[in-house]
Amino acid sequence: MYSSILGIIYLIGSVTFIICLKMMSNPKTARNGNLLGACGMTLAIVGTIVLHEGEVKLIVYGLIFLSIAIGFVIGWVTAKKVLMTKMPELVSIFNGMGGACAALISLIEYNHHIETGSPAETGFMPAIIAALIIGSVSFSGSMVAFLKLNGTMAKPIRLPSYNALNNVIMLGVLALGAYIIYSGGSILLVYLLFAAALFYGVMFTFPIGGADMPVVISLLNSFTGMAAGFGGFLYDNKIMLTGGILVGSAGTLLTVLMCKAMNRSLTNVIFGAFGEGSKAAAAGATTTGGTVKEASVTDVAVMMNYSKKVVIVPGYGLAVAQAQHVIHELELLLEERGVEVKYAIHPVAGRMPGHMNVLLAESNVDYAKLVEMDEINSEFEQTDVVLIVGANDVVNPAAKNNPASPIYGMPILEAEKAKNIIINKRSMNAGYAGIDNELFYNPKTSMFFGDAKKALTALVAEIKTM
Repeated sequence: MYSSILGIIYLIGSVTFIICLKMMSNPKTARNGNLLGACGMTLAIVGTIVLHEGEVKLIVYGLIFLSIAIGFVIGWVTAKKVLMTKMPELVSIFNGMGGACAALISLIEYNHHIETGSPAETGFMPAIIAALIIGSVSFSGSMVAFLKLNGTMAKPIRLPSYNALNNVIMLGVLALGAYIIYSGGSILLVYLLFAAALFYGVMFTFPIGGADMPVVISLLNSFTGMAAGFGGFLYDNKIMLTGGILVGSAGTLLTVLMCKAMNRSLTNVIFGAFGEGSKAAAAGATTTGGTVKEASVTDVAVMMNYSKKVVIVPGYGLAVAQAQHVIHELELLLEERGVEVKYAIHPVAGRMPGHMNVLLAESNVDYAKLVEMDEINSEFEQTDVVLIVGANDVVNPAAKNNPASPIYGMPILEAEKAKNIIINKRSMNAGYAGIDNELFYNPKTSMFFGDAKKALTALVAEIKTM
């Protein structure tokens, strides 16, 4: 009876996951979708604990609920306090924890099969080894990604023949895993595989540089989903299997989309050199040089006040300055004066897919005004003023016309086609890819220096006086 009830609970939970994923594809329903998915997961966890078949000691229940309580508090406090600019780091570290769980489950299950029978003759061994390898790579890779995102490990680390070395390590890990599946292995070999997979995850992520970071995070996220799916197979847990498949497939699709946005093939991400520019770029092709024209707050205010159409390009600098509320105030002010205002959103604006959408949603920006890159690019020629706030690489024309540039071929927002270009930045420093931006020296460009929040606040005040 308990197993039938639990099966129904798992079915309900699986359905909530699917609906949750669908709802999260639209900013208007994303919040409710997230809550629905959380409710489904809570139902599944409680059902698994309460309806578990077999005798369980009271102290075990105590440890389970204590662990859940500790994890809940840590997760809640962390998520509530994290700044929007730190969201990519949070995604990395949470994703890494999922990979670690999958790897630890595999180690426990291997010991269990050693005690209860010959693991070489069970159908679970391939799942155990696959979850161990993938979960370990996801954990260690995510930790390196976290360190890179928060600036602890700022520069890519490359050794001679790095690609060949990484491929040899990967083949060695796979070969050791296959041998353990075939022979049954031993505890020593399994822990050796665990260590080797962790090492490969570190080596796999070390070369990440510049704009490739979002692609790799998305790929590691799909790894965690696959590892969780194998865990569901091991425990014959339907909802764990469903959740793992959904995360793995969604992460893979997102990775493919990110590769397209960054103009990198998936095989190049896995086997290539992350963020490695050409030799020409390394030799100094990243410095453009030229004349820079600076605009005062009055200049910018006049230009925008007498425009018919303004497109705002939000970037990481906007998020750092927490200027989303001020930019919305500017938008409303311009619309009161008959100016059409839209937001141009690059797939990796803010370093993660959807980052800018969520940030602007905090300030109640109308979702209809958030226009994706493929749609907005055709409108720049009819735009009187494009206001770029804290964005850099996603509007850099070098991606189209400089084969020596590390970002050459990356699809960008074609802001250079607008009649007037205003760029708000703290300084002339390079963006995340570490290269100079040709747009700064465009004759139509005026640099509006300053912290985004302070500069936009001054701009709003100036426009109000007109």
